[in-house]
Amino acid sequence: MRHPPLRWGIIGMGRFGRIHAQAIQGIPDQQLVAVCNRTRERLDLAADEFQVSSAYTDFRRLLDDPQVDVVTITTHWREHFEIARDALASGKHVFLEKPMAETAAQCWELVHLAREVRGHFMVGHICRFDPRVTLAKAAIDEGRIGRIVSMHAKRNLPTAPGWLRLDKTSPLMGDGVHDADLLMWFLDGAPSRVYGKSIRVNQFTYPDIGWAMLEFGDEAIGVVETNWCLPANTPTAIDAKIEVVGTSGQLTIDCAQTGLAIVDRNGLKMQDTAYWPEQHGGIVGILRDEIAYFAACIRDQRAPEVITPDEAARAVAVLETAERSAAAGQPLAFEA
Repeated sequence: MRHPPLRWGIIGMGRFGRIHAQAIQGIPDQQLVAVCNRTRERLDLAADEFQVSSAYTDFRRLLDDPQVDVVTITTHWREHFEIARDALASGKHVFLEKPMAETAAQCWELVHLAREVRGHFMVGHICRFDPRVTLAKAAIDEGRIGRIVSMHAKRNLPTAPGWLRLDKTSPLMGDGVHDADLLMWFLDGAPSRVYGKSIRVNQFTYPDIGWAMLEFGDEAIGVVETNWCLPANTPTAIDAKIEVVGTSGQLTIDCAQTGLAIVDRNGLKMQDTAYWPEQHGGIVGILRDEIAYFAACIRDQRAPEVITPDEAARAVAVLETAERSAAAGQPLAFEA
């Protein structure tokens, strides 16, 4: 039976908002009906590109729009809390890009609010929808590598995209939040202690390099590595890899090797083939699957389970502790 389309509004029409728009428009029974951006020029361009008649510079006006069923929030992470809080209070279903909010306290406030409202709420931890990651999680849960004792995750960037971000967010909170979440997901638990270290190479707002060591009692250890100043000619867009060692085996998730390498006048580059590649005029891949999953949860009136608000908040809390640890120069206990 065909369902009436879910009607979406996007708040934040920068690069990632546009990718979300393309993904939504490529999913059956989904309709993009409204967009919002503070910059009028960018808003008008987005409204024209995606043929949307309802365009707002104030996100509150979008939330008041009765034609909008679902809101996706792709603004700067420092704006997440206020917008998500008001969106949840409005009764809309809310898809919020990671990281969930600027502070752990704000994250937990959103978690508690989401329990009281009628709309569904999900934070976009895209890696939990990556088949390479989910197959690894299944192998771990099946006991194929024994009990986990050691994990090392890296998610590093060349200088070009890295330098564009370092005045906006730290490497740990910007990318390490993915891996902190995954390491805890693999172990089904939170660390007992966190030790962070940051290194400043260039004079941006945030240090170029951030590492976090997560201690899970005396049973296991996990390392999150984020370096946003790899050489500019690094061939891969994201040097992402996770190695997990157990008592009877190990596994490796290699997301840097995309399967497509192109050499042109600018040198060798790996092109994204998994997260949001364009194919036949539309966006396919993991992001589209993630959004489609949330839409199915709304349609079936069930809370999203692949990633919960509590887990998204926990990832921010762990890295907030890592950054406090880096500032203090010593490990800090973590309390979930």
